Amino acid sequence: MANPTSVGAFVPTTNVWDVSQLYAVEVTSPEFKELLVRLYQNINNIANVLNIKDSGYYPLSEFVNGQLYFPNPALSSASSTYPACRPVWRLAVNFGALPNAATKSVAHGLTANSALTSTRVYAAASDTTGFNYIPIPYASNTAGNSIELNVDATNVNITTGSDRTNFTVCYVVFECLKQ
Repeated sequence: MANPTSVGAFVPTTNVWDVSQLYAVEVTSPEFKELLVRLYQNINNIANVLNIKDSGYYPLSEFVNGQLYFPNPALSSASSTYPACRPVWRLAVNFGALPNAATKSVAHGLTANSALTSTRVYAAASDTTGFNYIPIPYASNTAGNSIELNVDATNVNITTGSDRTNFTVCYVVFECLKQ
């Protein structure tokens, strides 16, 4: 198994640039050209690492979050579309209060088609008066207290088996592939 600290993309933190050396180098010298090459390489490394990091941004409109999934298995080098890693899109939905032993639906605004596939759906609800916080879906030993979460072509749907209206704040996150 790989060392967990060596997996992923990280920007090195040990590049040290001595400013006094910059003043001592002649602009047309090979040393200055080497410095520029190293600066460009560091900037490129930073850009590459940042471009594949998962963003901690949760807007109410869809955006590419930095995650990449393996190439579409239906594609090959013989396909008209070259197989490449697929970007993940994220959408946060401000769901509002949970319902009282019912299903509540909130429109998500996505355009569903055969290319849209879900990678992750999750939510959390807050009771801001009683100071209780739950993940959704929520599993309980008491069957009537469980909470279901699903997304269809038009809506985010949450079904509660009991009165959960005290949970007045709920945020749903939907992540998907579009190809």
